[in-house]
Amino acid sequence: MRVLLVEDDPALCDFLVRVIQEAAWAVDPVVDGRGALAAMAGTDYDLVVLDLGLPDMDGLELCRRLRERGDRTPVLILTARQAVNDRVRGLDVGADDYLPKPFEISELMARLRALARRPPAVLGPVLQLRDLRLDPSSHVVERDGAPIVLTAREFALLEYLLRHPRVVVSRGQILEHVWDDNFDPVANAVDVLVGRVRRKVDREGLVPLLHTVRGVGYVLAERPPAGHAR
Repeated sequence: MRVLLVEDDPALCDFLVRVIQEAAWAVDPVVDGRGALAAMAGTDYDLVVLDLGLPDMDGLELCRRLRERGDRTPVLILTARQAVNDRVRGLDVGADDYLPKPFEISELMARLRALARRPPAVLGPVLQLRDLRLDPSSHVVERDGAPIVLTAREFALLEYLLRHPRVVVSRGQILEHVWDDNFDPVANAVDVLVGRVRRKVDREGLVPLLHTVRGVGYVLAERPPAGHAR
C-alpha cells in the first residue's frame, strides 16, 4: 500500500510517517496542497491522509479539486476542527472518513485499513485467496491452516497482491506500492522478494498461487495465466 500524507506540522508528520511505515506501507509526506496535487499527478496512491490546516490552501479545497478531476483515491481527513459542520463539509466535498485530533494510533490505522478495503468492494476484513489468508489488522498469515512467518516487506508484498487478486502487476507497480522513495532498488530486488514470498506461500504439496508472467510481472491466482513461467 502506498499512502500520501499531507501534513505541515513537522513533528506530527515525522511521527505519522514512522507509524505508517511500521505497518509495512510506503508513505510519501508533503507539506501543502500544491505538493499533494503534484504528487498525485505522478503517482498512483492507495490512500490519502489529509490535514485541513495547510499553508497554501484549505484541505477541503484540496479534496474538492481531487474529486473534480476524477481522482477516487480514498481520503481520510485529520483535523483539530471539532465542529459537526466541518465534518459534514469534509464528507460533502468527497472525503471518505474524518478523524479529529487528538486521536489514537490504533484507531487511525484501523480506519486506514478499512478504507484500503473499499476499492475492490468484495474484499472483507481478512484478505483471502483459496486457502491463503492474511489479516491486515493482526498481521497473521496462514496457508492451509498453517501459520506463515513473513518479514515486514514480505507481508507488504503479499498484502498488495491479495488486494489485487488475479490481476497481473508489474515490477514497477510493486516497487511503487511496496517500497517508499528512500529505497534505492537493485536490479532484481522485486524478483528476490517475490521468490522469498513464493517459497513460504507455495509450500510443497500445495497448489501454487504466486505466478510469474513472462515479460510482464506477477499474479496471485488459483490458476497460472497463459504464458506464465514459475
